[in-house]
Amino acid sequence: MGVSLTKAAQWTSSGTGKLELTPMNESLLKEVLRSVEQLVSRHPQEAEHVFEEPLHWSTTLVASDFKTDYDISEFNVQSHEKDSEGQPLLRLSPPTVYVRSFSQLSKLVHLAADKKLEEARTCLEENRDAVVKILGPRFADILEREDTQTDPVDEDTAKDSEVKVKLFRLLQNMDRQLLSKLLEEISEQVRLDPAAANNDVESLKQFCSGGDERVLKSVRYTSDYEFSNGCRAPPWRQVHGEICYLIIEPCDTEDLHITCSTAGVYLNAGIKQEGAESGYERTSDTYTDLLTLLKSRSPYFAEHINKQMPKKDMTSKPQKSQQLPSTQKTQQRKSVQMEEQGQPQRSQPGGKKYEPSPRWSNQGLVSPCGKVEENNPGQKKKQATGAKSKMKAEFSLSSLPGRMTPQKSKTPAGAMTGELSSDSSTESEDEELSDRRLQIKTEQSPDYWQIYKLLKFLKRGDQTATVLCLCALLDLNLMQEGCQLDIWDIGGIEVLLNLLDSDEVKCQIGSLKVLRKISHNMLICQTILDMDGLQSIVKILDRPYKDLKALAAETIANVARFRKARTTVRRCGGIRKLVKLLDCVPNLANMSPNQEKDVEVAHCGVLALWSCSKCNRNKEAIRVAGGIPLLGRLLKSPDVNMLIPVVGTLQECASEECYRIAIKTEGMIKDLVKNLSSDNNELQMHCASAIFKCAEDKQTSDLVRKYNGLEPLVSLLGKANDKKLLAAATGAIWKCSICKKNVAKFQEHKALESLISLLTDQPIDVLVNVVGAMGEFAKVAANRGIIRKCKGIKPLINLLTETNQALLVNVTKTVGACAIDRDNMTVISQLDGVRFVWSLLKNSSTDVQASAAWALCPCIENAKDAGEIVRSLVGGLELIVNLLKSTNNEVLASICAAISKIAKNKENLAVLTDHDVVPLLAKLTNTTDDRLCLHLAEAIGHCCMWDGNKASFGEAGVVAPLVDYLKSHDSTVHYHTTMALYQLSKDPNNCITMNEKGVVKPLILIMGSDDEKLQDAAAGCVRNIRLQALAGKITAPKKFSVGTAKSCGKRL
Repeated sequence: MGVSLTKAAQWTSSGTGKLELTPMNESLLKEVLRSVEQLVSRHPQEAEHVFEEPLHWSTTLVASDFKTDYDISEFNVQSHEKDSEGQPLLRLSPPTVYVRSFSQLSKLVHLAADKKLEEARTCLEENRDAVVKILGPRFADILEREDTQTDPVDEDTAKDSEVKVKLFRLLQNMDRQLLSKLLEEISEQVRLDPAAANNDVESLKQFCSGGDERVLKSVRYTSDYEFSNGCRAPPWRQVHGEICYLIIEPCDTEDLHITCSTAGVYLNAGIKQEGAESGYERTSDTYTDLLTLLKSRSPYFAEHINKQMPKKDMTSKPQKSQQLPSTQKTQQRKSVQMEEQGQPQRSQPGGKKYEPSPRWSNQGLVSPCGKVEENNPGQKKKQATGAKSKMKAEFSLSSLPGRMTPQKSKTPAGAMTGELSSDSSTESEDEELSDRRLQIKTEQSPDYWQIYKLLKFLKRGDQTATVLCLCALLDLNLMQEGCQLDIWDIGGIEVLLNLLDSDEVKCQIGSLKVLRKISHNMLICQTILDMDGLQSIVKILDRPYKDLKALAAETIANVARFRKARTTVRRCGGIRKLVKLLDCVPNLANMSPNQEKDVEVAHCGVLALWSCSKCNRNKEAIRVAGGIPLLGRLLKSPDVNMLIPVVGTLQECASEECYRIAIKTEGMIKDLVKNLSSDNNELQMHCASAIFKCAEDKQTSDLVRKYNGLEPLVSLLGKANDKKLLAAATGAIWKCSICKKNVAKFQEHKALESLISLLTDQPIDVLVNVVGAMGEFAKVAANRGIIRKCKGIKPLINLLTETNQALLVNVTKTVGACAIDRDNMTVISQLDGVRFVWSLLKNSSTDVQASAAWALCPCIENAKDAGEIVRSLVGGLELIVNLLKSTNNEVLASICAAISKIAKNKENLAVLTDHDVVPLLAKLTNTTDDRLCLHLAEAIGHCCMWDGNKASFGEAGVVAPLVDYLKSHDSTVHYHTTMALYQLSKDPNNCITMNEKGVVKPLILIMGSDDEKLQDAAAGCVRNIRLQALAGKITAPKKFSVGTAKSCGKRL
């Protein structure tokens, strides 16, 4: 809100302009809103600080948008919160709102809902000096400086309150984060770079010479200073993607002032001097390149450029310039990769030239020209052969096959193995390692030099020395991050991976034991992957040694925690090999040592599969490899350590339907229910998660009840401190409660009361599940009363102000279910619940819109003075009518259902008619969706109660599609369609259309229904058509059978 607002934001003009409608500004506004929300939630004391002056702007909010925390009198609003002088912290005097604290600002943003970006834009436009108003001019002056490190706490500011100083620092950090975020977005959207812009300028300069044949007079930069990144624009303009500024003098027009940016090139207002912000303003469209812009602005240039092109090809660049972009892009790719992988980018002060490290040259990994490369494949083979023959005599690492160096693989370890050193070759390896440690800015562990010596012996020692060094390494605390980074830094990852390619089992075991521990570090996992180490580890799974298999599988479990590693395991056949490891019998009473080893291998294998199962393709690979029955067998193990990864893998895979079916048919539900009673919270959590994902199926839900799994799920609600377990348990209860028999069983254990107690102070995922379960419970009449008696309605209404869409969908469903009870509806009305639900119709999510509209139906139907409540919602009826323009059938069906309830009140029906509800409903009639047909016909029938609407519907072409609805196989569609046709038949012209469309025959069949209301409506419609026929206005209906006539003659 300092430099980011004054210089990073894009204004139409300096000082008094508006924010441009650009993606950059939209991103800035979103970040400002997010930062304000974070400030309020994380720093409540600072958020209550009263501004020096109020922020004020013209708002779109009106008095009816505010809640119970405010004093509302007609059009004016005041907050209950006041300052020390008794002045309200928020005051609305339409159309201006005055805000004096961040907490009130946050509340106002919540009230604005989908208009919060517009509110933020207007606020910043009308408060260009926002920081001055918040903190005062002295603090704001410091914040506006580019030197953001200035500390305002001096002798003068010591008099200010501590809260104010803290708020200053928070705004200072917010400013830095805003600029950083904008720069990140710009770096991702780069299309034109400084090198390309420079090349275009150099090419254009060729057309400034040639006497009479020249097509341009001059091309020049506004600034000769070039920054290190190749840009000539000042830093605060670079955040907008601007590269440089040109003045081009054509032969036939005035000078063109041009801005080159990453998005393209365009004319500016004329930059006279740096700092004059008005000169940077864009005054033309954006063009892809300079050539296109000049052709559009200079007719002379456009006419003569084509003649000059064969002589001076614009696309050919000077050789020096040609090399620059590729060089820059290569350097940029390297630096970005190093930064993404956690390694700081290394600088070369003073332009000092570096060469490859002599140590890597000695290993044969560096080419004569200084580039790191792979050894010759033939040479590898030769080395491998030599190593095998000399293994007993000398076990030297140099005799092992050369492994691809990390730099070629573009990894953090690549920066390590291809480390650059000084020109002087006299520096010792110890000094080189120290320099590297300084460059990566990591503190040395106490064991650094011991690790260095051990790895040195690993490289040069014989077989015995190698094993002893590995044992010594294992004696260190390898789970400590410092030791892990030391091994990575010294080059130990490559050494350990090369040991895996040897034929010595002891060396492989020792190497894997080290890798198993240090691979808990993600940087090392990435290095292992980039050095093709994962392929070597997977190959070990084919070895006959069980200890090797177990260690390899456990290492894979650690490395496969990110997507690329999981994909690599699958592509090199690792999934199939890991599944084979599961083949054991885990639940024998007395196991031999060999069987115990098999179980241990299976445990490591399932750990690896658990990590790999987070990829959908890997889930399918596990199924194809026959992993499901083997997992089912392991699920019967009595060992908790085995059960946790087994159930974890199953619940991860249960997102796929084939696994859910297998869990049900293979008898795994019984074991999952059994383990719900375990003493291990993690195992309980995974079992509940698996049930959560599977129990939406009715048969699975019945199995959970059959095996007495409902009571343990309710008991898990008592472990409220373990949020992951709580989320899994509430999710399982939610899905199981879809079955009404389960709801009755749950209530034997007071599940609903426990759920109501979890409606406050819980994470979003828990709330989503709790409210979803309550919605299923509320479908039973007795439970609706329990929710009211346990005071569960108020927290439900409070949740309507949340922003999570899944939560809002469930809350509205639950509120709608509760509203069926008239006593509940009274409480909902007192809490202004109808207004909150109605406001969700403005939500951007169609799921939320539909759920809110369905919830309004019982609210309107059961509320006292429902018509008055609806009319009190300013703009509410217009909003609901406008939603008839939605393209989502669920939204349309729910809105039609709501309109059918609203239209029962004639005053509200008159307002709906004024908002053109008739033509909007008519446009929807050509649908084939039975659910939409049902509620659309119901809405049309109720809207016909207003005089004139019957004829309007007929003129809009509603009658013919409604007749076609009678062909539906859904009896409820027939009911509401018949009711609508009866109302429409009261207009003579509609009777003519009905007769032409052959409505009489299906209506006569409907007259045989057992529903008297339906019989009356069908008979009344036929009667109206018959009366018109007797009057001679239409052709008499076709004759029908005497039997049918007699059966319904009385009604005719």
